[in-house]
Amino acid sequence: MAGAAEAFDLVVVGGGINGAGIARDAAGRGLRVLLVEQDDLAQHTSSASSKLIHGGLRYLEQFAFRLVREALKERELLLGIAPHIIRPLRFVLPHHPGMRPAWLIRIGLFLYDHLGGRERLPGCARLRLGRADPYGAPLKPEFRVGFLYSDCLVDDSRLVVLNALDAARRGAEVCTRTRLLKGARGADGWRLVVEERDGGRREVRARALVNAAGPWVSEVLQHRLKVESRSRVRLVKGSHILLPRLYEGEHAYILQNEDGRVVFVIPFEEAYSLVGTTDVPFAGDPGRVAISEEEVEYLLRAVGRYWAEPPRRQQVVWSYAGVRPLYDDQSADPSAVTRDYVFDLDPHPRAPLLSIFGGKITTYRRLAEAALARLAPLLGSRAPGWTAGAPLPGGDLPDGDFAAFRAALARRYGWLGDGVLGRLARAYGTRIHELLAGAETTADLGRHFGAGLYEREVRWLVAEEWARTAEDILFRRTKLGLFLASGERAELERALSRLRSAPGDQPLSAT
Repeated sequence: MAGAAEAFDLVVVGGGINGAGIARDAAGRGLRVLLVEQDDLAQHTSSASSKLIHGGLRYLEQFAFRLVREALKERELLLGIAPHIIRPLRFVLPHHPGMRPAWLIRIGLFLYDHLGGRERLPGCARLRLGRADPYGAPLKPEFRVGFLYSDCLVDDSRLVVLNALDAARRGAEVCTRTRLLKGARGADGWRLVVEERDGGRREVRARALVNAAGPWVSEVLQHRLKVESRSRVRLVKGSHILLPRLYEGEHAYILQNEDGRVVFVIPFEEAYSLVGTTDVPFAGDPGRVAISEEEVEYLLRAVGRYWAEPPRRQQVVWSYAGVRPLYDDQSADPSAVTRDYVFDLDPHPRAPLLSIFGGKITTYRRLAEAALARLAPLLGSRAPGWTAGAPLPGGDLPDGDFAAFRAALARRYGWLGDGVLGRLARAYGTRIHELLAGAETTADLGRHFGAGLYEREVRWLVAEEWARTAEDILFRRTKLGLFLASGERAELERALSRLRSAPGDQPLSAT
């Protein structure tokens, strides 16, 4: 840690969706930005979501109209700037008289259609369900009436990575596996010490600091910065299970549960159905969170109330859990705790600090814009907001038409095969041309690790997207870990270890 401390306008702590979004917005305004994340990008809360860009239909019951309106507006906007990783999704809401009244649902869906100025997505409709109907086919015969509405599906961890990538392209420095050790205010701003995974330390200065550490937001305040705050975080665990595909079709289901909550059943990675989520109070290390057996049974029962052939415990092929860092509004019910974001701004004249509590993936861009609106005057910046009309990397599709883009790719890269090409198109959008530059056959892509993952893509993810481990690649940059055998995953990890120890162009040959 020799030499003078490097100076930044803004240091952002936390590489989840909020931190990456703020770093991108700030870098695009010409500020010198450093983003530090103690693990991989999106390793925790931001990769453990229900994979939805949605307005939050159930929040209407809590009269959270501003939150729903903002989320619906962002839903339309994000679909426009990231049409490769975000896609429209139709939801079926089965109904019977013992649930919320049909008139109440119709009012809610009318508001949902009109609060946010819907333009890109189809509106709601009433359904007659039956076994011959694709929407009613998997359901028990008593579910004869339903409703149809629209939201969007997103690859949540890739959304984080693309925001970080755009931040870096605009001048930000993004440091993963780097944690904030300590910080203190000085005469010229914040003095911070950060530590890399290998133990190397670095001292930096910052004119302002953003604490976007998610579940660790209070820990950063109290233990690393020694700053008191009246705001408190409330940790709530949300878990999901993955089942073999439960029905045909590309629609999703939203199921009203006995406890008043809702459970989603969502098509996932072609072969699976994703079921979630739970709301369970959490205490402990957010980095060591896992689904409980009680949560598994809760989700299976929720689906079993509706499905003609209820799923069984032995069908669960994967699960994940994450900790939501909600703002503690003293609500007695974890499901009723606000999902809105709350800023805690300490506008110290020489070293301002902004801490973020809560938030939703859907509203991350608006949160970042609002954060910069608070910080920019303190930093002397007058640059306007810009992210609403700027595509994320790979999102600059001609006319935003993914289907046409995909068809054009098939004509150019048909040798890849439909499955692999479709996955790469969704993951990288127009960046696929950089990834495949010069390749004319799969032999040009190097070693095949299985499930359509080639050496070319592995090297690309290491060089361009901060991937270091097999888990980074198989469960955050892609979801190919669901399709590789354990031996194949282990072999990828060994190849990555060789690449880290001897970077270069030598082939990642099999051991």
